[in-house]
Amino acid sequence: MLTVLPSGQWTERGKRSVEIEGADHGMELSFHLEDRPPQTGPRLHKHPYGETWVVIAGQAEFSDGARTVPVGTGDVIYVGPDTPHKFRSIGEEKLRIVCIHGSGRFSTEWLED
Repeated sequence: MLTVLPSGQWTERGKRSVEIEGADHGMELSFHLEDRPPQTGPRLHKHPYGETWVVIAGQAEFSDGARTVPVGTGDVIYVGPDTPHKFRSIGEEKLRIVCIHGSGRFSTEWLED
């Protein structure tokens, strides 16, 4: 089976964020395609599955709540199931990042208000 899901992300009419729940398309993964302005990002949270990110462009800081590490274009980041995490776009350019959730459905527990 070959499936193509046109997102329109990172095009002239691209959105800030596109979500694709894989179960709707017969996949066991889900995705966020993010285009984040500087100094923005999700607050601390966790999932019952692992999550992987691929930085397409820009810079960010990733945190597990105890440690913060800088990342940039081309980096791949992973956290395991039930690991608290958050990230924030830093620098002057937008952060373009692919967030790959290890589940066909999103499931998020927010740990910060």
